[in-house]
Amino acid sequence: MRLCLVEDNGVSNLEPLTLTRATFDLMLGASSLGAKIARAFGVGPGPARRGVVIRPMLAEVQRSRDPHTAVNDREWLARSEVMVANGRWVPPAGLDASNLDRGSAWVGLCEGRPACAWVGPEYAADLEPQTVDEWFDDLIDKVECSDIGGEWIDRPWDLVAKNSAHIRRDFELDAKVGLTNRHLSSIALIGPAERLFIHETARIDPYTVFDTTNGPITVSAGAIVQPFTRVEGPCFIGRDTQLFRANLRGGVTIGTNCRIGGEVEETIVHAYSNKYHEGFLGHAYVGEWVNLGAITSNSDLRNDYGEVFVPIGGEPVGTGQAKVGCFLGDHTRTGLGSMLNTGTAIGVMCNVLPAGLLLPKHVPSFTAVMYGRVAPGFELHQLFATAEIVMGRRGRVFTAAERQMYLDLYKQTALERERALARVHDHRGNTWPVLAARR
Repeated sequence: MRLCLVEDNGVSNLEPLTLTRATFDLMLGASSLGAKIARAFGVGPGPARRGVVIRPMLAEVQRSRDPHTAVNDREWLARSEVMVANGRWVPPAGLDASNLDRGSAWVGLCEGRPACAWVGPEYAADLEPQTVDEWFDDLIDKVECSDIGGEWIDRPWDLVAKNSAHIRRDFELDAKVGLTNRHLSSIALIGPAERLFIHETARIDPYTVFDTTNGPITVSAGAIVQPFTRVEGPCFIGRDTQLFRANLRGGVTIGTNCRIGGEVEETIVHAYSNKYHEGFLGHAYVGEWVNLGAITSNSDLRNDYGEVFVPIGGEPVGTGQAKVGCFLGDHTRTGLGSMLNTGTAIGVMCNVLPAGLLLPKHVPSFTAVMYGRVAPGFELHQLFATAEIVMGRRGRVFTAAERQMYLDLYKQTALERERALARVHDHRGNTWPVLAARR
């Protein structure tokens, strides 16, 4: 079977997380949404088996990140039958893929919406990045439709709310068992041992506690856990990540090569991000290459226990939830002692400095927060220079494709920045303090 992952118009509802990545590259549990779809359909890696249809702005970056996958390739789509799946759809547990190749085309529905479709070249060749919704709508009128189940990721907080359940589900699917005597001799274990998996190459220092009472814990290859760290399940700790006297309180996914300290609860940290120091991070999703300064903390509960609203594109959106933290885009940094309000959304490449009070809930991409207010950010060449330094420290390169993606994104988000700065002018009656670096 061949698999093509696609993005629909719902991608904008997942900003700022999807500003720099496709929807199917978002993390949930122990893997990405795309990995869950591929696993459900039994499709392995390789250019002959996998393709994607995504926003053109992301195409070159996607090719560099995943060179074995066909990107926006109509010729690949037209070769033979293919399973087309919406990247925001999470397949149900136990999906039986053996009877999905039915010969004729069909559409699988989840909650009445098209989630996937099995089609031949005559339909697949018509897929275009900007018309995925219309493609599915047209297909529904022509072929058989049936309910296939699963769930949708419509908003950033859906990932956080569903994360604990998917950590448990992924642990069961992976069927990882076993602890080495070396690990058993250095840890304190509370709860069932069969819920704890520590890769043989991980380093676990003495005086660490793993509590599997409420769910499983996975510690991936190359991870380092320093003394006086406590980890409660369900929790997934990614490859080469380091924990520094951390208190992970359950429902936490830490991606590849992160540095984490302090208290973290019900949070996803995508990859290559730092939270070395003390401070609270809760009910949040943090992108890649983010650095949270010492004592940076976020609120995840209103004082009146009311519904939390999150600004998406600058407009408040009700979450229907009482516990919602923050959502931070890639390459964003916070200064020492920054305090983030309940339901904060910060875009990509932002510089957030503390002000002794709760900071703005809406911080558009490429801006700064100065004296507690949104302000113009650094020049792009300075932001790119910082990105090169940060990525170089982890042995990665800020590529030309990534540079172009951020240049395109800067133009795309210009109106959002202008509106945010205009609102501040209207409310304050004066001009923004400008960063010295802009002189």
